[in-house]
Amino acid sequence: MGVWSYRRTKGRAMTSRSAPRVLLLTTPGRRSGEPRSTCVAFLESDGGYIVWGTASGARRDPHWFRNLRAAGRTEVQVLGRTFPATVHEYVGAQRDAVWNDLITARVPSVRRYARKAARTIPVAILRPVPDSNDQSGT
Repeated sequence: MGVWSYRRTKGRAMTSRSAPRVLLLTTPGRRSGEPRSTCVAFLESDGGYIVWGTASGARRDPHWFRNLRAAGRTEVQVLGRTFPATVHEYVGAQRDAVWNDLITARVPSVRRYARKAARTIPVAILRPVPDSNDQSGT
């Protein structure tokens, strides 16, 4: 229902002042190559969209993040705007800085999922492809 609702309402039904904003990703499946869509929380930073894969505390990285990692590209919908984006996964000290200084600072509730997961939560930035012909909706 999340993907359908996001597309139908251009994300407005999933926007809240108290929660992180949500975007829609459509990424090729790493095995099938078929497009897979999912709604994920994000934060805007440094000209891109920061996403993280807590999987609600699961022991493994979520499928959508593994697909992002494998594809290196995705289609992003933020409200009524849709555009292609590149994926850069943060690792090591860079990942830790983004996790601690940005994500947990703005969304402290993610800490409990990280503790439950007992793994390093993957973090990536999605950057719009320059000069892409995005599809802005109203």
